Amino acid sequence: MNTVQENLKQIQQDINAAAAKTGRNSEDITLLAVTKYVTIERTEEAVDAGIVDLGENRIEGFLEKQAVIGEKAVWHFIGSLQTRKVKDVINQVDYLHALDRLSLAKEIQKRAAKKIKCFVQINVSGEVTKSGVSPDETLAFIQQLAEFPAIEVVGLMTMAPNTEKEDVLRSVFSGLRQLRDEVKAAGMLHAPCTFLSMGMSNDYTIAIEEGATHIRVGSALVGPYK
Repeated sequence: MNTVQENLKQIQQDINAAAAKTGRNSEDITLLAVTKYVTIERTEEAVDAGIVDLGENRIEGFLEKQAVIGEKAVWHFIGSLQTRKVKDVINQVDYLHALDRLSLAKEIQKRAAKKIKCFVQINVSGEVTKSGVSPDETLAFIQQLAEFPAIEVVGLMTMAPNTEKEDVLRSVFSGLRQLRDEVKAAGMLHAPCTFLSMGMSNDYTIAIEEGATHIRVGSALVGPYK
């Protein structure tokens, strides 16, 4: 198995190439190492390789790793968050990537001891197996979030279908970018909405070409730990 440093070198080359292809600055793209399936030791290897941003979606694993790594990392909670679990995690994370319902917003408001930077999750593809606000309801949903001063909508997030069809992927990613632009243009103080969290191990270069600012890479970067 490759070291994280070896994987990172290849991924950084891919990021640079995808950014250059569309006239973007690769430094504007944040690489999240999705460490949910690997050990604390492998996660530490990622941090030692120079990766700052870590993504977790299981509370137990997140808290265990944070106890060891602490402020060496910027912590992103990227999975669906149950309302009853908000109290356990919300003040420990730097970014939440999966705000998708008002009940979750209400609980964040109740439990937050600081302003929480949130990505609103959008189900651009319309797949019934995926969580997220529908594109048609996005603007209205984000307008409602003005009622919760603990929440700052820093961007939008989506998960693309599991497909190798580039036209499908581009359609989903460009759709999220267009929604982001609409929200941003609305000029809501609680929703600057500058970021796009989209793209994973199999499609991050396409996501970058379509405007991703945050890519969530797990298997291609940290891999299954053996």
